[in-house]
Formats: sequence, structure tokens, C-alpha cells
Amino acid sequence: MRERSLVSSWWCALPCLLLAVPMEGRAQHKPGEVVIERGTVELEPGNRVSYEVGTLYVPENRQKPESRLIGVGFARLKAPKPTGAPPVFWLPGGPGLSVLGSLIDEDPAGKGRLRSWLTFGAVGDLVVIEQRGFTRKGEMLESPTDAVPLDRPGSVRAEAEAMRSLARRAVAENPGKDLSGYDITEFAADVESLRRALGYKKISLFGGSFGSQWSLAVMRLHPDIVARAVLSSVEPLNHGYDMPSHVFAALQRIAYDADRDPGLAPYLPKGGMMEAVRALHRRFAAGPVRVEVRDDKGQTQTVVLGAEDLQLAMDSHTQAGEQWPAFILSLFHGHYEDWAREVIAARAAGKSTLIGPLVDSSLGVTAEREHQLRTDPAVELLGTWNFEANIASAADWPTRDMGDALRRAIPSTIPVVFVHGDWDTSTPIENTLGLLPYFPNGHAILVHRAGHDGPFYQLRGDPAAKSAVYEFLRTGKTAGLPREVTLPVPGFPLPSFAPPAKAGTPKP
Repeated sequence: MRERSLVSSWWCALPCLLLAVPMEGRAQHKPGEVVIERGTVELEPGNRVSYEVGTLYVPENRQKPESRLIGVGFARLKAPKPTGAPPVFWLPGGPGLSVLGSLIDEDPAGKGRLRSWLTFGAVGDLVVIEQRGFTRKGEMLESPTDAVPLDRPGSVRAEAEAMRSLARRAVAENPGKDLSGYDITEFAADVESLRRALGYKKISLFGGSFGSQWSLAVMRLHPDIVARAVLSSVEPLNHGYDMPSHVFAALQRIAYDADRDPGLAPYLPKGGMMEAVRALHRRFAAGPVRVEVRDDKGQTQTVVLGAEDLQLAMDSHTQAGEQWPAFILSLFHGHYEDWAREVIAARAAGKSTLIGPLVDSSLGVTAEREHQLRTDPAVELLGTWNFEANIASAADWPTRDMGDALRRAIPSTIPVVFVHGDWDTSTPIENTLGLLPYFPNGHAILVHRAGHDGPFYQLRGDPAAKSAVYEFLRTGKTAGLPREVTLPVPGFPLPSFAPPAKAGTPKP
């Protein structure tokens, strides 16, 4: 059973009181009002955990006085006993990651996430806020996407045109909604509104990937409310699009260990992983390949894969770094079937979340960074998939341009611990290295062989470092925080076929 209560905030700094007022009979909500449901979830037999799940009501566009109200979901797990520390506000990544199902659905798969949330009780209260436009306690803004033809290679230009079409369709399909209200400043203001509604004076921030970018926006726009922050897989405000050479550098670090793996040795060409990459690019530069595969029902499909498909695959297959070598070596030896199945699935019609392109195209990058992106030497290997569609469609999305004043880094005295892995190909480690000089009270933990993960998973082999991060969140003390952590060499998966008779010889 869940108990419902209502909290109103009149946009003041005074703490708000939880009032046990039922929603029945309420004509409408007010800006800053929250509705809270209390419940419990059973983690193991006999172990039930209390929680709160709520909806924060905020204007869809704060720049428009008559804007409609929308709901933003959140959860709160109160500390077992008061610690005197500011609550931790956990900001999910994405954009387009909904996490409240861990509580709402009592999903067994979400219990691992809930267990990690409970560990913050040693720090203080934990508040998890979802993203406007993609929240279980509000709206899920999505739009259908068209299928991409299988009889021709993929291309960045076609992807950009599809994104422009998606933008126009999204506006047309949402006439009663103000899609211009889904930019990073509104995301940051939602955090401030929830802080006020729950009655906290200061908060600490915890976020990775887009959650780190969202946190940086809160620190820029509402610096007085932030006590400190822990950010991982860092995405600065001007780095929504990755520098190709930084991504490729992460691939080279993965390749270094892969080249020394005994299991992969029979598959490697002379020159190792990077030679396999170069050979693939030479092969696909000569022309596309047609790959025929059978699905689970025994039906045959054929897909054409070209040089730009290879560029996209080079980057998109590296979320788990230890998986990347087997993928590249499979292609090197002419085994394209698994890749083809993935491409067929990716080209099928489906649905796309809207808040990602609404936020990303609005935030964009400075002209200087765009020039660097386009002229980067690794564009030849990775292409412009990471940024072309968002830049090309920016004028078609209704969110306003955020401007260079917000994008450019400025000094901040807020204490921040950055945790970043050097195998991260989604938000390369150079993001943190470039941002750190702007935080005189910042501390970076560089994790060798960690990928695009949250801080505590990156620090999984160093319990003392994890404890020091919790201590920093609770007290602000940095004693015990390492500068570097090295993870062991992973067990690299092998290709699914036997190695060739002669090492390094690709299949014709």
C-alpha cells in the first residue's frame, strides 16, 4: 500500500512541510507543488525498504507565464539516521534514462540499482530526480522513426536528413506541448525547484555521463545551492559531441592490452589491432559488401554495409571495451553476420525519445569546437556520426540556442570529485583533464581500463577509494582519495570462430 501526501512550494527558500492532503478534489496543481507516495519494497525475504516516490509539478517553459504544468518524477530514500550532511541528488544519464521503475514496478532487475541507492544512507538522504519529458511520473516524449533501407550503405547525410524529419514530425505531433521548454536550463531549474519543495538548504550532486553535464549546468546556473559533487564519465557543457581523436585514443589504449592477450594472438594480424582497423578501412574504401543472414524464423535478409557503416561501428561497439577487439577481429576475418544483424535491427522502424535531440541540439558547441570536430584527423576513421545530425537539425528543433556564455567553462570553487576511465569512448577522459583546471577545489581520480561507467563501478577494485568518495559526500574531506586507480587486465572475449590456419590472415 502507498500513502499519498502533497507538498506546495511558493518559490521561496523556506522549507516546505509535507501535508497529508489527498489529491481528490484538487482542481489543479501549482508550480513547485509535489505529490508524494510512500511505500516499501522487499529486497530479500523479511527485508523491506521504505521509500518515497513523487511528482514535482513545474512549468513546461519558465520563460512563458502561461506555460502549462508538467510532471517530473523523483524518489527519496531517507537516511536511517540524521548525518547533518546535505542530501545527495542523483541525476540520471541519457538523456532518456528513466530509473523509477526500480521502485514503482518492484522489478527484480532494478533491485541491484536500489541496493546501490541504499548505500548513500551513510551520507544522508538520497533524492533521485528523473528528466522532464522522459519520466514515469510525467510524460514520455517519443516519436516514431522510419525504417532505413537495407539495400544501400548507411550514410551520415541520410542520418542528418532523418533527424531533421524527426524534428518536424515531433513538433507537428505535439500541438498542445511546448517542446521549446526542454533545454538544459529547464533541467537545472527542475533540480532547484525540487530542492525548494523538499525543504533542503543545500544539496550535493551525483551524476555520470549526461547526468554530469546536467550537474555542471546546475552548478553554473544555481551555484549557491550546491555543497559539492561527484561526477563520472564527465561531459562538459561544450563537449556534448566527442572529439574523434580522443575517442580513438581510448581505442588505442584498449588495443594495447588486446595485442598482448594470448587468446587473441592467433587472430591478430602483424601490427596488431590497429593494423586490423586500418585494413578494414582500406577494404571498405574499395566498396560496400552485401551480407546475407537468417533470422530466428529462418527468413533471409540482405543488408549492404559500407565505409560509413564501418565508421559508425568503430565507435558504437566500444561501450564495453573488452568486447571491442573480438568485434573488430571478426570483421577483419570476414565474419560480418553478427554485425549485419545489429545493423538490420538498428535500421528497422521504431521510436525515438525526443529529449535527447531537444537538449543536445540546443546546447550544441561553440564555433571553435565545431571547427575542431570537423577537422580532427580521426574523422577519417570514425566519421562525423557523433555530431552531424544534431548540428544539421538544430534549427528544426524548437529549443533555443544556449549560447557560448553557458557552453564555455568558467572557474568554480565548488568542491568536485571527478572519476573517469581511460577506456571511456563515449565521454573520453580528456573531458575531465580539460575541465579540471577550472575547479581549484577539484580532485580527479583517473581509472586505467575503466569504461563509461558510474564512479563506484569504476572503483570496484578499490574499496578504500569508494569509502573515501562517500566520506567526501558526507563531509567534504578529500583525505584518502587516490589520484589514479588501475584495474586488472580483463579477460578479452574471443571471436566466435576458430582462428585461421595462418595467424593474421584475413578470410577472403
